[in-house]
Amino acid sequence: MPSKYPLASGTWDEKELNAIQRVIDSDMYTMGKYVAEYEERFADFFGSKHAVMVSSGSTANLLMIAALFYTENEDHRLQPGDEVIVPAVSWSTTYFPLQQYGLKVRFVDIDRDTLNISLDQLEQAITDKTRAILAVNLLGNPNDFDRLNDIIAGRNILLLEDNCESMGAVYEGRQAGTFGLMGTFSSFFSHHIATMEGGCIVTDDEELHHILLCLRAHGWTRNLPKHNRVTGAKSDDPFEESFKFVLPGYNVRPLEMSGAIGIEQLKKLPGFLHNRRENAAYFQELFSNHPYLDIQREVGASSWFGFSLVIREGSDVIRKEIVNKLSASNIECRPIVSGNFAKNEVMRYFDYDIPKELYNAEHVDENGIFVGNGHHMLREELKYLAKVMS
Repeated sequence: MPSKYPLASGTWDEKELNAIQRVIDSDMYTMGKYVAEYEERFADFFGSKHAVMVSSGSTANLLMIAALFYTENEDHRLQPGDEVIVPAVSWSTTYFPLQQYGLKVRFVDIDRDTLNISLDQLEQAITDKTRAILAVNLLGNPNDFDRLNDIIAGRNILLLEDNCESMGAVYEGRQAGTFGLMGTFSSFFSHHIATMEGGCIVTDDEELHHILLCLRAHGWTRNLPKHNRVTGAKSDDPFEESFKFVLPGYNVRPLEMSGAIGIEQLKKLPGFLHNRRENAAYFQELFSNHPYLDIQREVGASSWFGFSLVIREGSDVIRKEIVNKLSASNIECRPIVSGNFAKNEVMRYFDYDIPKELYNAEHVDENGIFVGNGHHMLREELKYLAKVMS
């Protein structure tokens, strides 16, 4: 019997420590050659033309939205007041960039089984003002992108992906995070790989790639290619380009250490994903026919960020009792992401609407529990969880 079942555990060994030491030995700590190498490897792994590493998954979402305000491509450009449809269950920084850029947020309920956006309700929620759909692949589970693309076919609607919880998820042979115009990833400690803090944006669009490079570092030109889609051509005089600002950017650069660690973590990612899926198969075996708990239905090949447990409607079980029981058994648990995000006090700062009752999001908000998955085998921990929840 395990003494503890944590939400997450470390994934580093001497390879990551040696990578950190190489950065220390180089005496170059800010974004440099290791970040650039990580970006190349990341884009190659996920089958995207471009990848831009940033300081977190949250700042990846921020830059993804920001870039759409500075593109010259009218088919891609957003402006304040445009309507963006989102699922009602996700992390806070899925939503905050939308508010910060003056977009109107339209909340749609989730599917009770997959925990992703309800595609039936999404289809009904689209209006002539809808300019983008920000699809969230929740807890490792990809959306049904065939259906999603059918819904927006022939409409001037952008598809964006928040894939921060679903690195390595696959739908119809294609990596989640690459179905939209841009997709975001996180490499925070509890996620599929860990780079201290870190995030990434992928895109196949060259102009957006260059805008992201500019926005990431102060809005200056220094990190742009000689010939680029933001300024055209840069001067050959590096002094002239040192402090030349062309976009109202940020400083969300990653550390060089994070890039070096990321290179080593990407090498391990296939093994991490294999173990997560093995754990998930055993979890499904244990909980698929549970007397009072429902689990997430997999779409495509989930990368199983963790395991959701939702008290079945009509059950007389109370979540607080389960949480107390898990805590007493040293099993860490959390709510399922934000639950129904639209009920948070921060919504007073948003321009938003809710076209239909968020019934499933509210059910998950009140009855959902999340326990961890990880890079190593958790058979004993899952067996223990099942015993405690019996």
